[in-house]
Amino acid sequence: MKTSSKNMLILAAVVLLAALPLLLVKGDFGGADDAAEEVIKSLHPSYEPWFSSFIEPPPETESMLFALQAALGAGFIGYTIGLFKGRATKRNHD
Repeated sequence: MKTSSKNMLILAAVVLLAALPLLLVKGDFGGADDAAEEVIKSLHPSYEPWFSSFIEPPPETESMLFALQAALGAGFIGYTIGLFKGRATKRNHD
């Protein structure tokens, strides 16, 4: 199998892995913050938060920011590993 064919199969698999959960899961994904809020309300119905957010972004924005944070972190880690690997390889060749 050619390298380009393998790359296309891998790309298709990645796209499917990203798209299928979005298409198959119905409703809101919910998060840890929502679950914690529900537990607090059930344990102490009279509890009042100390403060609230100035703005409440839609869930899609929160998810996008979380994904962006994860991507930046993964890029930083990958860059650092590559940098150290390149330095080690250069040292071994000198």
